Amino acid sequence: MPTALITGATAGIGAAFAARLARDGRDLVLVARDGDRLEAAAARHREHGVSAQVLVADLATVEGRARVADRLADPAAPVDLLVNNAGATQRRPFLEADPALLQGQHDLNVTAVLQLTRAALPGMVQRGRGAVVNVASMLGFATGSRSTYTAEKAWVTVFTEGIAATLAGTGVRALVLCPGFVRTEFHERAGLDVGARRGLMWLDAERVVEECLADLARGKVVSVPSPQYKAFATLIDLLPRPLLRRLMAAVERGRR
Repeated sequence: MPTALITGATAGIGAAFAARLARDGRDLVLVARDGDRLEAAAARHREHGVSAQVLVADLATVEGRARVADRLADPAAPVDLLVNNAGATQRRPFLEADPALLQGQHDLNVTAVLQLTRAALPGMVQRGRGAVVNVASMLGFATGSRSTYTAEKAWVTVFTEGIAATLAGTGVRALVLCPGFVRTEFHERAGLDVGARRGLMWLDAERVVEECLADLARGKVVSVPSPQYKAFATLIDLLPRPLLRRLMAAVERGRR
């Protein structure tokens, strides 16, 4: 059976990917820090008749990344789809944030994506099939006071576009998923108050995953779920960068 490895697989977009892929008949390797939640998730997915391996790892650490990279590079158990979904942000702006926490966030959002993609791709290219989905954010197209997070997600987007070009003709694909606001645990974990999470700009994780997989099947490189966010991404492209910075600064001031 084709196998997918998903990081951050116990909640939000990662959990939605795991549920959809299990229904499609894919075997799973589920990665997260919480072993109990991983085991519970794996048990649910096995009800669809697929294998679900649990891999407990903190991707903000050297040891955790190495553990997952070793699994991705294992020729005896090939992974056909890697979903780099795990990510984090924090409430405090750059100048107020703890440097150690900033480094951990960077290692999770950037270093893990780099190292796991590098571990997975050689085997995929050798087999002539496979795909990598890297989860970024609409914020990667913009800017804001949470400059590290927006910069990290911008890096994921540009990195994936470059990888996709490198993979041309190999039978292997790369796609970056750039969602906007999604109803998950993400904001709560970061200590961010985002209100009732209702309205046009809030999406369900299941919808985000459905649109992402459809875009992957169509050969797209950048997936922006929903018409409203597609329009927003187009607007961002048209705005001069100085004006965009002023607008995002005004938004940030309004949230404080």
